[in-house]
Amino acid sequence: MAAQLYEAYSSDIQNRSTLKIKKTTRNKPCKRLTYGKISRNGRNHAGIITSRHRGGAHKRLFRKIDFLRNKLDVAGRVASVEYDPNRNALICLVNYIDGEKRYILHARGLKVGDIVTSGPATSISTGNTLPLTKMPLGTILHNIELKSGRGGQLVRAAGGVAKIVAKEGHLATLRLPSGEIRLVPQDCFATIGRVGNIDINSEGLRKAGSKRWLGKRPKVRGSAMNPVDHPHGGGEGRTSIGRKKPATPWGQAALGKRLVKRKRSNPLILRRRKGL
Repeated sequence: MAAQLYEAYSSDIQNRSTLKIKKTTRNKPCKRLTYGKISRNGRNHAGIITSRHRGGAHKRLFRKIDFLRNKLDVAGRVASVEYDPNRNALICLVNYIDGEKRYILHARGLKVGDIVTSGPATSISTGNTLPLTKMPLGTILHNIELKSGRGGQLVRAAGGVAKIVAKEGHLATLRLPSGEIRLVPQDCFATIGRVGNIDINSEGLRKAGSKRWLGKRPKVRGSAMNPVDHPHGGGEGRTSIGRKKPATPWGQAALGKRLVKRKRSNPLILRRRKGL
C-alpha cells in the first residue's frame, strides 16, 4: 500500500502523506453491525479528567468486531474490505451461508470472495481461525486468545504478527510483536496470517488539526510549566528539571522504573518485552 504525497500549496499540507487505501471496497458500514460511540474525553463518571490529552474527536460509529470467531464449521465469504475509524487495521465484512453477517479483522492477503471458516477441522490458510493445537510450529497468527472462549486479545493492531516457537504439554510458546515470549494454553483460538494495513506508520499528519480529528489534545512539556503544575516546572529561563531523575506529574519515577505489575501472568511470561 503506497503513500500519497501532497503538493505543498499551503503550509498546513506541506510534508503531509496519507495511505492510498485501494483495498477498501465499500464506504458505508453495515448498519446492523454499528452503533453510536459516546466520547468520554478521558473523564470518569464525575467529569474529572483521568486520562490527559484526550477529547474533541470527529464523530464516528463503532463497528462490532467478531474477536471470538465462534461460528464453528460455518463457511463465510468476504463481502467487502472496509476502513474502521476506531482502529488502525482494516476490517472485513463476512457473509456466512446461514445468512448472518459479521465483521472480522482484515488479514494481509485476504480479498473479496475468499472463504473463511473457524473450528478445529479448519484448514491452515489466511483468515481461518483454529486452536493452537492444530497449528504447526512456525505458523504466523494474530487475534490470539489468552483464555479459551474469551475472544482474541493479543496481536490485533495493523501489521501485527505472532509466531509459534514451541509446544509442550498443554501450553504453546509464542513470540509476540513486542519481543515478549509467553505461554498460551493450546486450546485457545487464533487466526492465521498477519494483520493488514502494514504501512500505517508511513502516514504523516503534518498539522496539529489532524491530531485533533483523532481525539488527541496538545501536550505540554513539564519543564515549561509552573512548579505547582509539574515537578519539572519553575526556574528562570530554560533550566534543567532540577532533579536527579525525571518524574511524572504526580511525583512518581519516570523513564526506567517499572510501575505496572502483572501478577497472574508473571509465570506465563518467559521473556519480557524490551524496556520491562
